[in-house]
Amino acid sequence: KVRYIGTSNFLGWQEVELLWAAKEWGLTGHVSSQPAYNLLDRRAERELLPMAQSYGIAVIPWSPLAQGFLAGKYRRETVAPKGGRLTDYAGVQESGGLDSHSQEQVFDVIDVLVALAAEKGCSVSQLALAWCMNQPGVTAPIIGPRTSEQLADNLGACTIAMSAEDQRRLDAVIPPGHMLVHYMRATSAPRARW
Repeated sequence: KVRYIGTSNFLGWQEVELLWAAKEWGLTGHVSSQPAYNLLDRRAERELLPMAQSYGIAVIPWSPLAQGFLAGKYRRETVAPKGGRLTDYAGVQESGGLDSHSQEQVFDVIDVLVALAAEKGCSVSQLALAWCMNQPGVTAPIIGPRTSEQLADNLGACTIAMSAEDQRRLDAVIPPGHMLVHYMRATSAPRARW
């Protein structure tokens, strides 16, 4: 028996239609949503996060570290390390990867993250996760550590405080609702009504 259901990669209007259908059929609506959401892909802020807050839907973002881009190992001046997702994950290249303009913008965001993390005395990944956790409407990000060290580092994000000034600095390089990483050009949910 299914007790609770959730969605993944749905747009806000699709989530509302799902809630409407559940109500019309006398069923319990879904309780959670899993969008791609991180500092390099903020599209969920356009409609999904406000919708979720209005309807009491838990938002559990996947890829809060943008498949490793926000983990602190990719820098403008360094080559991507072997064994990292940027070199090993074919999906980045297959979906268009990063063009040179987007790559520069991504590194602008990473530069601000690196500087801010140094000021706070935390890792870049901790700061990126803390940012995600502190966004209105986010319940908890889904983390995907590959090692116990990464897990310990990720959990340290719970102790990082984000100020309004921190948010302003990050918003200046990646405004709310914008997207820079093209590893998922659009959500995979259906585009038509049923």
